[in-house]
Amino acid sequence: MILILDFGSQTSELIARRIRELHVYSEVVPHTTSAADVTARGDVKGLILSGGPASVFDVASPTCDPALFELGIPVLGICYGMQLMASVLGGKVERGAKHEYGKANLLIDNNFDLLSGLWMEMVIWMSHGDMVTDLPAGFKILGHTDNTPIAAFGHAQKRLYGVQFHPEVAHTPNGAELIHNFVCTIAGCEPNWTAGSFVDEAIQKINQEVGGSNVLCALSGGVDSTTVAALLRKAIGSRLTCLFVDQGFMRKGEAERIKTLFSGEFDIRLIYIDASERFYRRLEGVTDPEEKRKRSGEEFIRVFEEKAVELKDDFPYLAQGTLYPDIIESASVGVASTAVKIKTHHNVGGLPADMAFKIIEPLSRLFKDEVRRVGLELGVPEEIIFRHPFPGPGLAIRILGEVTRERVTILQDADAIVMEEVKRAGLYRQLWQSFAVLLPIKTVGVQGDHRTYQNTVAVRAVKSDDAMTAQWAHLPYELLEVISSRIINEVAEVNRVVYDISNKPPATIEWE
Repeated sequence: MILILDFGSQTSELIARRIRELHVYSEVVPHTTSAADVTARGDVKGLILSGGPASVFDVASPTCDPALFELGIPVLGICYGMQLMASVLGGKVERGAKHEYGKANLLIDNNFDLLSGLWMEMVIWMSHGDMVTDLPAGFKILGHTDNTPIAAFGHAQKRLYGVQFHPEVAHTPNGAELIHNFVCTIAGCEPNWTAGSFVDEAIQKINQEVGGSNVLCALSGGVDSTTVAALLRKAIGSRLTCLFVDQGFMRKGEAERIKTLFSGEFDIRLIYIDASERFYRRLEGVTDPEEKRKRSGEEFIRVFEEKAVELKDDFPYLAQGTLYPDIIESASVGVASTAVKIKTHHNVGGLPADMAFKIIEPLSRLFKDEVRRVGLELGVPEEIIFRHPFPGPGLAIRILGEVTRERVTILQDADAIVMEEVKRAGLYRQLWQSFAVLLPIKTVGVQGDHRTYQNTVAVRAVKSDDAMTAQWAHLPYELLEVISSRIINEVAEVNRVVYDISNKPPATIEWE
């Protein structure tokens, strides 16, 4: 595997994705990870130091354990990581007379080793203000740009390398080849991390963790929780019980669909609980999205705890379909000490400290597309595998402002129309997510020669690979017209529909 030491870069997780695309496991860890930590893991073949917003000249700039460079394993520094490496190893870093952001041309001075097969020039993406001006002892220049004399350097014998640009982003077209050279050629990693190998390893870990205990699985009917259920069923058999809690904020007809699907398709014990009344009470008067998520997460746990007692079985473990992006956005401990919380995912930061369960999260280091491959490996039906992601708190965080039964019904009806028309247009599988959002805004309209003052619905559709970044989908105007017309004509409480054309970043996919 390859470890990525995170220094606060917005693209640390993208580096991990690029490595996993080579079928090599990669994980993002805090920059405070020591040489002893790396050695203790026993399976680390290489290290990557990410970029970051800091400068090596800042008083409180993040640093790393200098012993990392003495472990005898390859290290690649990217942007800030390159500058830090140069500084720690005795080179010189200076503030650049010119900052360099965006597209640039790298002129390759040595196209062996790290830059093997990349000819003598390549388009790269720069984002820096400081630059390395003197090499550490034994290092050689591998490439330069017009503004940056040392844009890539390396010490072939020690297998230490640095690049001032970002090979992980799409704006560096040949960046994947550079990463392949480091991971597979220099670090010697074998491309053997597949869905099948993950399943085998996960089953082993599950059995080591839970022993002969029973496990409750929080089931939502989506790809994440269903894949967890299938994985646990294979690992522990009949000791698994799935619990589907209907909190009242599901899509239209969703609860019945899930009950029918799981009772007919899977050999898994399923218990259905209608907890809508208590969830509505719990969120009464709440408008802050973080508070919604936290209260929702805590209430889920309380329902599970009560049901476990009622079943009179010993359930020391609760399994969840938590994914890597959930942990990253929640800035969960152990991912990266420099991470900033974007939003608390109800199944990460919303969990109470005094809960009766130990949480197990077999998919917590996977991205969504990786979960889909694991699900297919486990035989989960494609209908579930390619379902659009749906948040744990459901429509509660797609309703801006207070959540009431009336507002949920309005959004359920509008959202169902979006789903129907996207599927009818044959675009469902091309989109990462498509849904409706109910805004806390009423506007004046005219219907049947009468003045109306009704709600506004926003339609959101995005394309993405892993939800870490997303681009708004350019849906055909004809489709948007049909969606708008149907919502306004069929949902009496709505008289205006708008379309969200924001990318992630700077926006998030969900509005809350």
